[in-house]
Amino acid sequence: MNDDLDRFRERARRFLSVHATGSTASSDDPRGDLALDRALRFQRARYDAGLAGLSVAADLGGHGLPPGYETAWREEAGRFPLMTEQLSITLGNCLPTLLEFGTDDQRRRHVPRIVAGREVWCQLFSEPGAGSDIAGVQTRATAVTGGWIVNGQKVWTTLAHRANFGILLARTDCDAPKHDGLSMFIADLGAPGVEIRPIRQLDGAMHFDEVFLTNLFIPSASVLPPAGAGWHIASAMLHHQRVARATGQRGGVRHDRTDRLLDELRRRDLTPDPITRDELVRLYIAEVCQSLLVTRSMAAGGAADPGPIGSLGKLTNALVARRFADVAWRLVGADSQAWAGPALGQPGDLEPGAQWAADALFTLSLSIAGGTNEIQRSIIGERVLGLAREPSVTPRPRVPALAS
Repeated sequence: MNDDLDRFRERARRFLSVHATGSTASSDDPRGDLALDRALRFQRARYDAGLAGLSVAADLGGHGLPPGYETAWREEAGRFPLMTEQLSITLGNCLPTLLEFGTDDQRRRHVPRIVAGREVWCQLFSEPGAGSDIAGVQTRATAVTGGWIVNGQKVWTTLAHRANFGILLARTDCDAPKHDGLSMFIADLGAPGVEIRPIRQLDGAMHFDEVFLTNLFIPSASVLPPAGAGWHIASAMLHHQRVARATGQRGGVRHDRTDRLLDELRRRDLTPDPITRDELVRLYIAEVCQSLLVTRSMAAGGAADPGPIGSLGKLTNALVARRFADVAWRLVGADSQAWAGPALGQPGDLEPGAQWAADALFTLSLSIAGGTNEIQRSIIGERVLGLAREPSVTPRPRVPALAS
């Protein structure tokens, strides 16, 4: 690929105008299968057009181009509907983690297939007793000849039922401090010992799964090296996740949420009152500032681990989403909280009332997924601004029982 940036942008626009057609799935997609199939078709078409893996090395299925080409693609894609939301974990979390920490063999085996839309990945982190405190995972990996035997349970794993592989965080040293006794593995979800059960969400969807691991054998070659560095790798992966959640795989100055509300006003032939107009302007400003913040953070971080700066975009995205929900609930009224039929799918899949209801139910999850807002504020305060750490919470001393 020898395009200069202007020719590349034009080629990207032509491709997107044909393939980024928006959603065609119906609300009858509780497990997200139709939406994922659509995302995979788009990614494969993008690969065939020579527009996937722009910054990935050529020997790994990419093009090895400078970061400016990835930025240009994101900016052009920002003018079209997002087609790869269901691949956000595969492309936004797992791919950069493999590129940064994987062995040569691991990268050669998996990266070309991910770039080409031939593999789906998931993130096997959260457990029933380990969410925000991810270092508290109890899934255990025991060393055996030729590899590891893994036993445990993971929860809230997005699209595990469709994933080919998952990046798994497990405890390999139960005697070490909790942050030091962890390792990261590549888990084959088609291997014996993996059981996947759907989790039914409040809106009727089942995009998340519980994953039960019973005597799952993982070969030594599937450890992200070195063993025992799981906390370091997991932290970097969460940094990538937060950037992916903040950008939605697109770039440029965007104000999608405000545009949706304005379109709804036009559809209903409504004129907002002065207070609602003021709230719409504030939402517009917040969206523009958030997109500029993310663009600046990505430019500063490049292709490497974005570090704690990724928490800025993730937190602001959650705050903007909450502001959007507050304005939407005021503007749309009861349709945003009561509806007939299931509220499933992505924007554009549903009847207007059901879509606003789905948004109302989904919005608060953005303040939890990938680390709560409180966690993000602590990271920003301590690791970006250099503020003092909060005092550790120590257990209260036990009071001896009184003799009867």
